[in-house]
Amino acid sequence: MNRHCDIICFTLSRWDSTISSPALALAIEFAKNNRVFYVEHPFSWKDYAGMRNTAQIQSRKPALLKGKDIYTNPPSLPSNITVVTPRLTIPVNFLPPGALYNSLAKMNDKIVLKVIRQLIKDYQVKDFIYVNFFDPYFVRSLPADIKPVYSIYQSMDDISQVAYSNRHGSQLEEEIIRNFDFTLCTSKELTRLKSAFSPNTYFHPNAADIDIFKKAAVEILPKPVELQPIKKPIIGYTGSIEYRSDFELLKKIAEHHQDKILFLVGPIQGEEHKEVGLNKMPNVVFAGPRKITELPNYLQYFDCVIIPFKKNTLTKSIYPLKINEYLAAGKPIIATHFSEDIYTFREVAYVVDSHEEFLQTIDKAIAENNEARKQARMQVAATNTWTARVEQFWQILEKGKKG
Repeated sequence: MNRHCDIICFTLSRWDSTISSPALALAIEFAKNNRVFYVEHPFSWKDYAGMRNTAQIQSRKPALLKGKDIYTNPPSLPSNITVVTPRLTIPVNFLPPGALYNSLAKMNDKIVLKVIRQLIKDYQVKDFIYVNFFDPYFVRSLPADIKPVYSIYQSMDDISQVAYSNRHGSQLEEEIIRNFDFTLCTSKELTRLKSAFSPNTYFHPNAADIDIFKKAAVEILPKPVELQPIKKPIIGYTGSIEYRSDFELLKKIAEHHQDKILFLVGPIQGEEHKEVGLNKMPNVVFAGPRKITELPNYLQYFDCVIIPFKKNTLTKSIYPLKINEYLAAGKPIIATHFSEDIYTFREVAYVVDSHEEFLQTIDKAIAENNEARKQARMQVAATNTWTARVEQFWQILEKGKKG
């Protein structure tokens, strides 16, 4: 097949999100050889009302309200990526399943399909691959006039395990998997689960931008201002702080390791960190979100890094982005044993089965760190690049067959 065809991505992650995005990482990698159209998850009228004064909304206002200036080429992205912004959609997730939901969802689909048709016309798109990155809420089957070479859906989490997503998500995801040519899953458990809906379901795990994160291991980077006064060892975490996080474990880490600082970099969702009192602990720092390019500066000065996820049905399906980011930075890693995928890294990370073992392993990980272990971690990360994942993507399409 033609590996240089255009790629239309419809993605749950917007290009300027503060959270690391596998969809954007793959789009950037595809853009080395392909034109990429990055169609963003639409903002709803509810989003617009609540976020009206934010930069995200203001920068997209003509597109959202009038359908004008729908194309942008952000300078931070490769020139081969065109970001496409649909108009505002109707908020529907709160509705129960039924005729009203279906009717309004179809109206939303028309909004998305309009910009897809427009970009195909404006950019004279001929042969193209269509990839839906974990956004089954829109366009679960393509109309006859939109004919990709292949349609692909990527599943990234167990959608049934998040209350908000599962209101409609499980049914919608099954529908899109049955309708599309291929389904790619980021974890082994997801691959097993989604294979029930399509024989063309393949394991396609996350990776990392190695060139960014290895800077923490091979360069001397400026120390972030927040870290400069800290003289104690630092237990670090980068990523979202939310429902997957084991807040009881985080509290125990802070209590047990009062001679250290627990430093958390990333956006906070919900109030659970306050419910356990984590926000009031003197040796806990919430730094807030940072750009992905800033993370190596923090990682360089962390003495160890952690993946403190709960062990439950949701996390059983997770292959975390941060494992390869941490490995590329050469850092000692302590992780809970939440999934089959994380356990595959046990040779280069400490994967533990209990809170008590986690607490004890932190000192061990810091004490045992040396150059040989650092190099071993970096070598594993070097095999898990987005370049490698794009190659796997094409191999799957070339070997697979339409269902």
